[in-house]
Amino acid sequence: MTTAAPPAPPAPRPDEAVFHASWEQALADLELEVEHAEELLRVAHLPTPQEVAERTAWHPPAGLGPLPAPLLDRARTLHARQLDVAHRLAEQAAVSRRHLAATSALRARPAAAPVYLDLEG
Repeated sequence: MTTAAPPAPPAPRPDEAVFHASWEQALADLELEVEHAEELLRVAHLPTPQEVAERTAWHPPAGLGPLPAPLLDRARTLHARQLDVAHRLAEQAAVSRRHLAATSALRARPAAAPVYLDLEG
C-alpha cells in the first residue's frame, strides 16, 4: 500500500507574494544598516558628516502591514542585534566623553598671570 504525498501548500496569491517580498526587502535593508553600525564599532571608525547624513536620511517603509509569520524569527534576531548595537554605541559614547575629559585636563594651560602688582618693590 502506498501513501499519497501530503498536498503541497497552495501557492501564494500574487498580492501575498508582493507583501512577503516587501517585508523581505525591508528586513534586508535594516540588516544592512545594522551590519554597517557593527562594522563602525568594530573598527572604531568616526563617521564623516556625509555618512551621518546618509544614515539619517533613512525612513521606514510605509504601508507594509503586519509582519508575515514566517519572518518573525528573522525580525526578532534583527531586533536583538539592533539592541546590542545601541547598547554598545551608548557604551562607546560614554568612553569617548571620558577620553575627552581626560585629554582636556592634560592640555597645557597658559602660565597664571599675577593677581597683584607690587608697586613698592
